[in-house]
Amino acid sequence: MKNTAKSSRPSSGRKYGSNRDREGARTEKREKRAFAWDKEKITAGRREPAKKTRTAKEAGMSRPARAAKPVRKSEKQAAANDSEGIRLNKYIANSGLCSRREADTYISTGLVSINDKIITELGTKVYPGDIVKFNGEAIRNEEKVYIVMNKPKDFVTTVSDPHAKDTVVGLVKNKCTARVFPVGRLDKATTGVLLLTNDGDLADKLMHPSYQKKKIYHVFLNKRLKGTDMAALLGGIELEDGFIKADSISYIDNDETQVGVEIHSGRNRIIRRMFEHLGYKIKKLDRVYFAGLTKKNLRRGQWRFLEESEIAMLKMGAYE
Repeated sequence: MKNTAKSSRPSSGRKYGSNRDREGARTEKREKRAFAWDKEKITAGRREPAKKTRTAKEAGMSRPARAAKPVRKSEKQAAANDSEGIRLNKYIANSGLCSRREADTYISTGLVSINDKIITELGTKVYPGDIVKFNGEAIRNEEKVYIVMNKPKDFVTTVSDPHAKDTVVGLVKNKCTARVFPVGRLDKATTGVLLLTNDGDLADKLMHPSYQKKKIYHVFLNKRLKGTDMAALLGGIELEDGFIKADSISYIDNDETQVGVEIHSGRNRIIRRMFEHLGYKIKKLDRVYFAGLTKKNLRRGQWRFLEESEIAMLKMGAYE
């Protein structure tokens, strides 16, 4: 008799297959769908790249006008002040007569007039049409001039002393029509590098203590400088107007009565006062360097106009 009992072993059909077989079937279907999708894209051509968003400029659209930047009150005030006039010391400095600080001194001492009226009040303003005079002579704008001089002894560095017989300005007067003034002061007995100009703004920068321009002096003493005193100058000493020290100091040609002193201070007669404080007298004082300028190829009393490169370096503040 034929055995009709069904086998307990599952058939290989998918319906009754194992979990592994069912998973394989699902994977096969996914692969077929993916292949069909790829084939469709290949047939239809490559997928188009995403459209690039056009800018407003490309679309022919103009950007909305940007709102005007509001003018601050301080800027309005400055514009109004310019139209109302400028300070007298600035007007004088712009004319090339002197620096602003020196202009304040001249104003205070009654050397400046506006429309023939002596002005002594600082902060007074000059208006369009006003006639400003210094020592009775009308101030006029001039082309900027820059001169380096090897200052001789017994010449004063001032433009306001009517009793001075020999002035450094007088040495250039015949060949320089511009009205120049010395930048900084060298006393009557001191010789060496001196800058003269009618650029008041540059003069202010070179003379202002915050700019700390380097100066080098050749000092001739009445006796040899002791090592302890040299150390004191380098370490610093206290003068009547405050603490001061040399940046560097050294003997010259092994002669202990001659020293080279480098300093950045612009205080009045500072080198003489430093040595006098320690009991020395200066027989001769010669400045050999100032803010990048030297007296090379200039004999005592000689001078020359600065070259364009030298002027540019001074204005840039490239020199110490």
